[in-house]
Amino acid sequence: MSSVKYYFKDRKNSLLMITFFLFFSIFFSSCGVYSFTGASVPAGAKTMSVQYFTNKAKIVEPTLSAVFTNALRDRFTSQTNLKMVGKNGDIALEGEITDYKTTPVAIQADQTAALNRLTITVNVRFSSKLEPSKDFETTFTQYVDYSSSDNFSSIKNSLIKKIVNDLTDNIFNKAMVNW
Repeated sequence: MSSVKYYFKDRKNSLLMITFFLFFSIFFSSCGVYSFTGASVPAGAKTMSVQYFTNKAKIVEPTLSAVFTNALRDRFTSQTNLKMVGKNGDIALEGEITDYKTTPVAIQADQTAALNRLTITVNVRFSSKLEPSKDFETTFTQYVDYSSSDNFSSIKNSLIKKIVNDLTDNIFNKAMVNW
């Protein structure tokens, strides 16, 4: 008799767990607002547009605009379920690269720099058709230091990649993550 009670009790717990799991699965999949990356996509948003970021810096690195724009597009498509469109997305980003410079840092006693710093600054305009109160225009700056004894030409691409990655993280977090 006790084995029959145990069977029904165990079955009842199993059904309760399945019901609980189905409820939360349906709730989180139908909502479409939260992703496990922390992105908070406005309900109803389906498309995203990222315009080409022109390079308006005094020093123009020829590939920087394409590298930055593509990295920003990749970040949003990989971290959200939004479809990338050419123009007029439900969520839109546009802007320009405003600064690209190398400066000496960590000056030594003999007036030479032990380190140099590559800095990239972008101005970003974010707009959301569904939540206009979240629109912003912000300047983002990132830099990386490197040894002055390094050949800048040989490490430039890896430095740019690191800075662009940090910039796209910051832009994505400001645009899509509501802390």
